Amino acid sequence: MEAIRKQATKLREQVAKQQQAVLKQFVGGIGGLDNLVSDENEVQQHQKLEKLYISTRAAKHFQRDIVRGVEGYIVTGTKQVEIGTKLSEDSRKYGTENTCTNGSTLSKVALGYSRARAQIEKERENLLKLLGTQVAEPIRAMVVGSALEDARHLAQRYDRVRQEAEAQVIDVARRQARVRETNFTSDNILKLEAAETKLHELKSNMATLGKEAAAAMAAVEGQQQRLTLQRLIAMVEAERTYHQRVLEILDQLEGEMLSERQGFEAHHVAAADNINPPPPAYNETEDLFASHTYDGSTDGMGYFLGEVIHGYQAESDVELTLAVGDYVVVRKVTNNGWAEGECKGKAGWFPFEYVERRERVLASKVAEVF
Repeated sequence: MEAIRKQATKLREQVAKQQQAVLKQFVGGIGGLDNLVSDENEVQQHQKLEKLYISTRAAKHFQRDIVRGVEGYIVTGTKQVEIGTKLSEDSRKYGTENTCTNGSTLSKVALGYSRARAQIEKERENLLKLLGTQVAEPIRAMVVGSALEDARHLAQRYDRVRQEAEAQVIDVARRQARVRETNFTSDNILKLEAAETKLHELKSNMATLGKEAAAAMAAVEGQQQRLTLQRLIAMVEAERTYHQRVLEILDQLEGEMLSERQGFEAHHVAAADNINPPPPAYNETEDLFASHTYDGSTDGMGYFLGEVIHGYQAESDVELTLAVGDYVVVRKVTNNGWAEGECKGKAGWFPFEYVERRERVLASKVAEVF
């Protein structure tokens, strides 16, 4: 459409120039160029209106693109808010319900992440709301408003009057030629005067409409430029504020996570240092456990009963698997934290700290030991 309009404008300008040449031949210079529609001032007015028409139309298309882009961003952002909120809720649920026996570090981190994610999604909601109310809605109101259409209607009326005036100029020129050829007959003179009067009215209307249309189009163009620029600045400022706030939230979250990780790693390093050494090996010649016992660590009989307070899973053939609540006959305790005993007909090594000594035990429990 733009190419067609430009081509039509060029054709009209060419026709106007040809009409000027024809009119000069018809009128022979009578009345001068002031009698012609396409004088210099009128051409400038016409060109100005053409530029304003193109400028306002391009700005309107740009405004529509902005509205479509913002609306698409809002739709996508709303879906992201839903996903982020679900992730926040899942993290919160894990943090509150986790019962890990290896500490609560991950639970704390999950709760912190849940809180930060919820804050981020809240900031995103605020951004989307602002983009809708302060960017999309004002621009959409101008796109569908009547100011531009009213100005265009004035420009179109001016264009129609201009075309009528151009046609009337040719009619006046023909009648002037006919009057000269027929020796000024009264009928031809009256028709010429009527044609000239009509031409004068058309030129007056054209000048008035041209000024009104140019003023209206210029006002719309200025409003388009100001409003679009203001809304773009508002959009950039809103996004800048959003990203700054998100960065603050993430910086704080990262600090909390790193602190928890340091504590977690320090705890596990200390735990690794306190891990019991491997159980003693059997003496191959005597088929006994080669180790030394604590002095006074067993009673006079050398044995005592212990109740398992922490379950233990054997990791080698010389170790004994224990379940919480089991009773074990402790026969030997080493100085490196291991004990040797028997439970449910099986013998082996186990961490001594996993059992507690019992002075009195039900007979049924003693039977389970053997």
